Amino acid sequence: MSSMFSKPRASSERPPQSPLPECNVAILGCRGAGKSALTVKFLTKRFISEYDPNLEDTYASEELVDQQPVLLKVMDTADQDGPGNCERYLCWASAFLVVYSIDDRKSFEGCQRYLEVLALHARGCQRRCPVLLLGNKLDMEQYRQVPSAEGTSLASRFGCLFHEVSACQDFAGVQHVFHEAVREVRRQAEWNLPVRPLFITEERPCPPVATPLALPTHHGLATCTFNTLSTVNYKEIPSVAQAKLVTVKSSRAQSKRKAPTLTLLKGFKIF
Repeated sequence: MSSMFSKPRASSERPPQSPLPECNVAILGCRGAGKSALTVKFLTKRFISEYDPNLEDTYASEELVDQQPVLLKVMDTADQDGPGNCERYLCWASAFLVVYSIDDRKSFEGCQRYLEVLALHARGCQRRCPVLLLGNKLDMEQYRQVPSAEGTSLASRFGCLFHEVSACQDFAGVQHVFHEAVREVRRQAEWNLPVRPLFITEERPCPPVATPLALPTHHGLATCTFNTLSTVNYKEIPSVAQAKLVTVKSSRAQSKRKAPTLTLLKGFKIF
């Protein structure tokens, strides 16, 4: 019989002046789904089968995701009877991993309550945090109670990503899930960037000599002279028949989501 292990001590925090961007990930799910096993597998590449289910800790690990460094903080939650006292991670996390065990239908049903809480929170605060649904214990395939199709359907219903992993065997799969959470946070941050103003101008050389314009005298008024000095003149938009449309994709078009396109008139510049 394997002995009971307590969770590893949380790593020391990086100094506040650290230049590394941070990503906070909370792992949610019913007891026995394997949340702590996933956390330890990701941090240490080791698998430990049993933990104290009443302990909740936050860990930190410096990761390199797509050649970009990030300080990834992981909160291994310890809810006793489903979602409770959710504020501690709802206001802290920038992404959520909701975990169930593929050999335990009860844990799968409990995941739906977590997803409902996250959806309600997103509507209330108008801040969308990426959510990933994880079917753990893929190594227990012979005892599967939750078909993969049901996991895919539940994830589609709540608009989140879906993966099946094994904390026992597959470190690469576990690492991919955590790194994918970081990628989703980055994508969401890109979508939330303010739109830069668009100016359409045509550059013209400045005339070497000011051209005097004389206004005629009317009713005994004195003649006035104006000098025209201009470095940039705004160009009138050509008629529809003369305009040539060019479609330019933004940098976000490389993401998985469908990125908007920008239709411009050929011959103009964007500043």
